[in-house]
Amino acid sequence: MSNRFTRYGILFVVSAPSGAGKTTLCDALRQTPDFVYSVSCTTRPPRAGEIEGEDYIFLPVDEFLARVKAGEFLEYAKVHEHYYGTLREPLIENLKNGVDVLIDIDTQGAAAIRNCGDDFVRRCLADVFIMPPDLDELRRRLTKRRTEMAEQIELRLQNAAREMQLWRDYRYTIISKSMEEDLQKFRQIMGAERILSSRLILR
Repeated sequence: MSNRFTRYGILFVVSAPSGAGKTTLCDALRQTPDFVYSVSCTTRPPRAGEIEGEDYIFLPVDEFLARVKAGEFLEYAKVHEHYYGTLREPLIENLKNGVDVLIDIDTQGAAAIRNCGDDFVRRCLADVFIMPPDLDELRRRLTKRRTEMAEQIELRLQNAAREMQLWRDYRYTIISKSMEEDLQKFRQIMGAERILSSRLILR
């Protein structure tokens, strides 16, 4: 009887300051069957065009906090006055079945996953930071979106400056250029992670 190699799923965590191109990159990655996309829960109201269960699971604050108390979240945080969280059970089930999971998450959430008490999750982790070229470019992108008022943009830029200092905490950093180039670099990371000797299991 011949032995064969298998592996557990990889948890690809992507973080970036608001407006750095993370959502665009993740949307492009979601068009392929490479991953299961981990849909986060949030208490913020849906934006125009967002779909329940596809972009986010939108929850009332009281339900979100009840789920926190029940231990259903792998991580959760309050960002820009709203709660965001990642459900533990579906994520771990996919990883144990050898399915790669993609999660688009802020730096607080990424740090919580990196430092979580679950050794299995930490071993599956491959975290990637998307670094914007500079704050001026970030301001241009945020203004172009026209989804926030001027004072909200300034708050996001202040947060971005702080988040950009955290790039060393991540295994990989992509200096964002065009979406096509960012996507190419991310696919190179995917390829390398999938053939790491430490990820392979000989059965």
